[in-house]
Amino acid sequence: MPMTPDHYVDDVMRRWPETIRVFLNYRMHCVGCPIGRFHTLADACREHGIDLDHFLADLRVVIRTNMEHGGIDGN
Repeated sequence: MPMTPDHYVDDVMRRWPETIRVFLNYRMHCVGCPIGRFHTLADACREHGIDLDHFLADLRVVIRTNMEHGGIDGN
């Protein structure tokens, strides 16, 4: 299943740990935040004032790059 704005933040970071760097680059301190289990990517971007489309594009680039270098799950 491809990543969508409706994915929960915590689920994204667990499934694709390489995305943690993207969250940090956007100054989103979602890593370890208990609300990440309940906030979707869309919620988090809205709360942090981040453009959702750009954020998703950056997440997908990191996931795709990881897959090209031997990662397991590129959805």
